[in-house]
Amino acid sequence: MNNNYQPPRAKFLSGEKVYLRSIEPDDIAFLHNWANDPETRGLTGEIRPSSYADTLEFYQKVQKNEDRIWLAVVLRETNQTIGETGLLRMFPAWRTTDWSLIIGEKAARGKGYGTEVAQLMLNYAFGHLNFHRVAIGVVGFNTGALRFYERLGFRREGIQRDGYYYDHQYHDFLMLSMLEHEFLEKQREKVDRSLG
Repeated sequence: MNNNYQPPRAKFLSGEKVYLRSIEPDDIAFLHNWANDPETRGLTGEIRPSSYADTLEFYQKVQKNEDRIWLAVVLRETNQTIGETGLLRMFPAWRTTDWSLIIGEKAARGKGYGTEVAQLMLNYAFGHLNFHRVAIGVVGFNTGALRFYERLGFRREGIQRDGYYYDHQYHDFLMLSMLEHEFLEKQREKVDRSLG
């Protein structure tokens, strides 16, 4: 019997370039590095150092939390973990949830992976979990992320003035959301464009 056998990883949601799956123990090293990276911390609001054991404990807790679904973002071609995404603060009674996306591998940023993750996660949230509203928070100085989410169809709905402190300065924190019918309209527009 081969002691090095690794069963294939289950792909929870699949796209053309990436797939999303449950976070596995060997992902923790990546997540630990991203949580401690100064640039990534500045965009995500992490303020405390995180040990490997802390990171492992956090993700074990997250996987058991009923109001969160957290997934690894993996490249189909190489099976490399490049990020994490998840739904949090899921409140089915109001059909609302928050969404998070981090492409932690800097070399993987700007290559369209985030757009595909967004499509997979929004389709899952609206089409499978029956949410009506998906919200996301973005730091005001992260103009690239704001353009990205607005291009997806998210709309600005509020500003927490000076709600975020980073690098000796206060910054606005912007809240954006997308409603189910807005997502469906975007999907119809894509189909119409592809048909010419």
